[in-house]
Amino acid sequence: MNRPLSLGFIGGGINSAIGLTHKIASQMDGHFELVTGCFSRDKTLSKQTGLAWGLKDEAIYTNAATLLEEQHAQMDAVVILTPTPAHREIILACLEYGLPVISEKAMVASVTDARDIAQRVADINGQLYVTYNYTGYPMVRELRERLRRGELGSIQHVMVEMPQEGFIRSREDGSVAQPQEWRRVDGDIPTVSLDLGVHVHQLVEFLTDKRAEDVYAINSTFARVPNVVDTVNLVSRYDDDMVCNYWYGKAALGYRNGLRIRIYGSEGSAEWLQMEPEYLHLADVHGNIRLIDRTAGDNTVANQPRYCRFKAGHPAGFIEAFANYYADIAASLRGEPTGYSLSCDTAVRGLEFLEKAQQSALTSAKVELLR
Repeated sequence: MNRPLSLGFIGGGINSAIGLTHKIASQMDGHFELVTGCFSRDKTLSKQTGLAWGLKDEAIYTNAATLLEEQHAQMDAVVILTPTPAHREIILACLEYGLPVISEKAMVASVTDARDIAQRVADINGQLYVTYNYTGYPMVRELRERLRRGELGSIQHVMVEMPQEGFIRSREDGSVAQPQEWRRVDGDIPTVSLDLGVHVHQLVEFLTDKRAEDVYAINSTFARVPNVVDTVNLVSRYDDDMVCNYWYGKAALGYRNGLRIRIYGSEGSAEWLQMEPEYLHLADVHGNIRLIDRTAGDNTVANQPRYCRFKAGHPAGFIEAFANYYADIAASLRGEPTGYSLSCDTAVRGLEFLEKAQQSALTSAKVELLR
């Protein structure tokens, strides 16, 4: 067993939505150890987080620049967990120290910033990985392998959706919980696309190995968070005339996180739902329908020991999928890439796609993507 790689966190305090998830997932399989952190600019909150997670006072910071200056030699990588608009400057500062970066999605908030960072990574031969954690589910990886070996024939149509209810579900008193301030401002790309759109776009690329050629989008505001887009519907043509329909948003009552992807080919179809992550629905050209889990006899990925921390019948879920992705990042950092770690190039393509989708929504016209 290799020694654990040393991590520093910037952002991700115990009051955040994602900090504890990253802490648990990164350490689940022993690949990483948290050694320092600037969890918040609030001294009390940062200290409270660091002490709760086993750090000593001297390893806890309230200023990211100071952490990098004093701790860069002690870290193998830095995890960026701040709000998306703050990512650019922190990522570039980490790269100046030659540190590998693990960034929460979206990598940054604009295509211009994404391209600048990708160029900097290339210039220094650096490493930057973005946590597209849904690709860590074993049955998603199993589906990808089945598509690659042609089990469904040529891929014709993909439908992907990620409905949530966070901007519309009411409290007992009838009010709606307001998101963080930065989520209530849309920039060149709507915040809902930076939050959800990056995931669904990346999943389509990950599974099909195809790239979008054009996009037509409709933005909507259905919920009670004013002045921001909360729902996006779009259709896009991909390589080889594959068509993809997207729906994602935060105004869908009854859906906590309804991530679902359906793929239709010339020889069969497949469906995966994140709320039932252990199962993959398959149909063949003769109309036969079957449901498989990670014990299926013809699996070649999902039944691998790394995905079976415990025997089937005891479902693995969101945290385990996140941990699978962190294990892939660790392998890449050690020079043993698995093919699953996704770099800033993936992030750039996703942001380019979502920027074009925004242009389409504003002009009510189809927009071509540059290739």
